[in-house]
Amino acid sequence: MYNIGDLIIYGNSGVCTVENIGPLESMDIPKDVIYYTLLPYYRKGSTIYTPVDNKKVVMRPIVTKEESMRIIDEIKDIDTLWISEEKKRENEYKTAVRTCDCKQLVRIIKTIYLRKLSRIADGKKITATDEKYFKIAEDNFYGELAIPLEMTKEEVGKFVVARVQKLMDEE
Repeated sequence: MYNIGDLIIYGNSGVCTVENIGPLESMDIPKDVIYYTLLPYYRKGSTIYTPVDNKKVVMRPIVTKEESMRIIDEIKDIDTLWISEEKKRENEYKTAVRTCDCKQLVRIIKTIYLRKLSRIADGKKITATDEKYFKIAEDNFYGELAIPLEMTKEEVGKFVVARVQKLMDEE
């Protein structure tokens, strides 16, 4: 169970602050069900209410600064997805995003980035599906790492690219 003030990942909503824990004040909801009141970190004005025992949506603590750095340092070793069939690839993207796992998000980012380069070289544009999932993966990954690294999402993006490039140059 989390505590008030904790920063957690809540499904595709990304980073959320636990604002309150307890039963909801509604006539329709049983009083014996305990809920988290979550405030999405990057969407001010939104509130999420979810049972503390919700098994349908991933809830986990955000990564630490040490975990963030380890994940960044492992990026070059994370495999990409190469699925030629558009529908199957989109399903893989969806599945990876639903895990809320940083390494799965990196996998999507790397895959789509390399596909984009390949398509541009062939005189084609990035697909709408690739663009959509690239944005989701980047937002979720950079959004989570921004907090322990004490940076903005944009700064995290630049930091990750620079660090991965430096590590590759050292090999």
